[in-house]
Amino acid sequence: MDVVVYSKLHCLECNLVKRFLKDHEIPFEVRDCSTHPEYLEQVQEMGFLGVPVTVVGGQPIQGLQPAKILQLLGKEEG
Repeated sequence: MDVVVYSKLHCLECNLVKRFLKDHEIPFEVRDCSTHPEYLEQVQEMGFLGVPVTVVGGQPIQGLQPAKILQLLGKEEG
C-alpha cells in the first residue's frame, strides 16, 4: 500500500511522522512542500491548511496519528 508524507523542512511533527514510519519499517515517499509548492497545493486540495499530511492508500490523515496509520495499513498494535 502506498504511503506518502507531505512535509516541510524543520517541521517537528513531520519529522515525528517520518520517524514513526521508519521505526515500523513502513516504506513511504516524502513530498517536501518547502521546495515544491505544488505539493502544498495538493494538501490544500485535500482540505488541509498545513502539514504533516500522511496519505495511506489514498486516505489522508492530518497530523501525527500513529494508530490511524497502522489501522489503515492493517497493522494495528495491540
